Amino acid sequence: MSGDGTQAVHAGLPDPVPGQPFLPGPVFAAPYHLDPDAGPGQNGYGRPDNPTRRGLEAAIGSLEGGQVRAFASGQAAITALLLGVLRTGDTVALPADGYFPVRAFAEGTLRGLGVSTILVPTAGPYPALTGVRLVLIETPANPGLDVCDVRAMADAAHAAGALLAVDNTTATPLGQRPLDLGADVVVASGTKALTGHSDVLLGYVATGDEGLLEKITTWRTQTGGIPGAFDCWLAHRSLATLDLRLARQTANAGAVAAMLSARDDVTGVRWPGLPDDPSFEIASRQMRRIPGVVSFDLGSASRVADFLKRSKLVFAATSFGGLHTTADRRAQWGDDTAEGFVRLSCGIEDTDDLLADLAAALA
Repeated sequence: MSGDGTQAVHAGLPDPVPGQPFLPGPVFAAPYHLDPDAGPGQNGYGRPDNPTRRGLEAAIGSLEGGQVRAFASGQAAITALLLGVLRTGDTVALPADGYFPVRAFAEGTLRGLGVSTILVPTAGPYPALTGVRLVLIETPANPGLDVCDVRAMADAAHAAGALLAVDNTTATPLGQRPLDLGADVVVASGTKALTGHSDVLLGYVATGDEGLLEKITTWRTQTGGIPGAFDCWLAHRSLATLDLRLARQTANAGAVAAMLSARDDVTGVRWPGLPDDPSFEIASRQMRRIPGVVSFDLGSASRVADFLKRSKLVFAATSFGGLHTTADRRAQWGDDTAEGFVRLSCGIEDTDDLLADLAAALA
């Protein structure tokens, strides 16, 4: 198998054609010319068919190890999975400490459709899964960064007759490949580290199950939650630097986590790469690299605000995985975290510069 950098650079590219670019530009089309005799071919109408989108899907699929369907956002991808698979009377297990809008969707929409929900912490303990149709785990969890043993969870879900879905947003496919660990399907937001330039909203579903892929494809075609051609092209362009970006982000996160852990005025530092982190053992065994996200607590909302005002390099912003280091006080969005809880997403700045800036902002 080629190395991560080689795979990322060449993922989904067409065969070389003299006079053509390495990555052809986006195809903007609603209708296409049709063959009057044969009718629709590969490109009939822009909602189900777009060559730029197919190129991106092939690229992500080569990294995840499955077939991919791209969506307009990560939330669109997750809701497509949930509504494409679950029916009235089904039960779904969701992470109690994962991405908050997923739990809100379960409470606000799934319950009204007659779907029951079980909320389980990412680190467990997990209840018996008898009668559960779908188990969705997010590992590392956003924003608390707990890690779940994917292989063990796949075994437990399959023994109960359930499907296992893994939200791979934080790790990206270069950090872990859940399909190789026994998961049935991967969902993710490509808005974050996968594309990494803070300029695209994107989601995807990846699976090796043809029947499940057909359900997801039909759902997307009928509901229309597709990403635009330009967004797909931007995302595909961005994949080429994924390995390089993740390497710097991981290095920065390791240095930042070590620095914060040594301070008496910062509590609750979490990064799965720290030897004393509760998730270190599982993460070390399961993940190919630890993501560039660190979480910690500064004790109060006002101290977080002071920290961000003093910092010269850390931008106050939500989302994560971008080139720039950002910090997000999750409680301001209604997330069930402490008022001083911070999710710090390390960018690709020089490590020494970032450490110096954080130390000065916290002083």
